[in-house]
Amino acid sequence: MKLHTLLLMSGTLFVGLAVRHAAASDAPPQTVAHVDLQRYMGRWYEIARYPNRFERKCVEDITATYELRPDGRVSVVNSCGKATGGRSVASGWAKVIDTATNAKLRVTFFWPFFGDYWVLELGRNYEYAVIGEPSGKYLWILSRTPQMDEVTYSDITGRLAANGYDAARLIRVKQTSAE
Repeated sequence: MKLHTLLLMSGTLFVGLAVRHAAASDAPPQTVAHVDLQRYMGRWYEIARYPNRFERKCVEDITATYELRPDGRVSVVNSCGKATGGRSVASGWAKVIDTATNAKLRVTFFWPFFGDYWVLELGRNYEYAVIGEPSGKYLWILSRTPQMDEVTYSDITGRLAANGYDAARLIRVKQTSAE
């Protein structure tokens, strides 16, 4: 009888830990505590990203430029060099959905369809940003300069797993400008 009870308790504990682990891994990523929107505005260079369908033709010199509008929304202009030559430009806008932190936005390039844009990490001087969203399907590493030093990149990628992201899925973006 004691062995049966011990096995039952062990099984219950194992199932409980498995459920707890599954719930923890399904938790949405943690955002930064606060984003100063004025400081965040301007041009960002894409350093790395998860592969995605809307950037599949973008091969180099990918940028995102943000500008705060008078109505409180954010203008968004994404630009990239295409494999076939020339540049592709997509214009949209974003709205802040978490005004306590400004770290969660919803972006549209084709209204009424929106995507989540969560600021997961910011450099102390807004020199880099890590952008994700609740499902973990999308991820970007952005920099204020076209190149990011390897130490900073390694530090960032080393922290991604804590937020549920796999650094091995990232593809690096070729930036031809040395700016």
